[in-house]
Amino acid sequence: MMRSIRLIICFACLIPLTSFTRYNATEALAYSYLDAYAELAVVEMYRTGVPASITLAQGLHESNFGKSDLATRANNHFGIKCKSYWQGQTYYHEDDDYKNGKLIESCFRSYNSAIESYVDHSNFLLYSAHYGKLFDLDRTDYKSWAFGLKECGYATDISYSNKLIAKIEKYNLSQYDHSADPFRTVIKK
Repeated sequence: MMRSIRLIICFACLIPLTSFTRYNATEALAYSYLDAYAELAVVEMYRTGVPASITLAQGLHESNFGKSDLATRANNHFGIKCKSYWQGQTYYHEDDDYKNGKLIESCFRSYNSAIESYVDHSNFLLYSAHYGKLFDLDRTDYKSWAFGLKECGYATDISYSNKLIAKIEKYNLSQYDHSADPFRTVIKK
């Protein structure tokens, strides 16, 4: 009996440590991802007008911190599907497409690098007519952008907007919306 109690106490003591370790591992993945792609998101923001916070939140979410099958095998960090007009490389992966009531593999865009994925994500939003109204929003209004993406049909998940907003707030991604323009050169006299 005493041995059982000791085991239960030991097990109970380990639970918080396990949770703490997972929490830190997830945060480490997130910050590693941000270290790798924040500057690129800022460049894309100034090039196209898509807020860096939105780009980074979508990248974190859609690619599972850069570790998803789609991100690692196809360099697709944003879950962008092929569409009928896509001329580039493709990658097939089960997602949310059904045929005759059966889940089928969906066609996703595939890229040579994550940089290509980021550029195509910005272009996809900028040049797709149904996302046009997003560009009337202030680029620092990440909440309106997040709800606008869902409203325009970017994702089928009904909680998509809230998930993006949660990531933006948890990792303070809105700071990147206020970053200096990397294209502007300052000449000192």
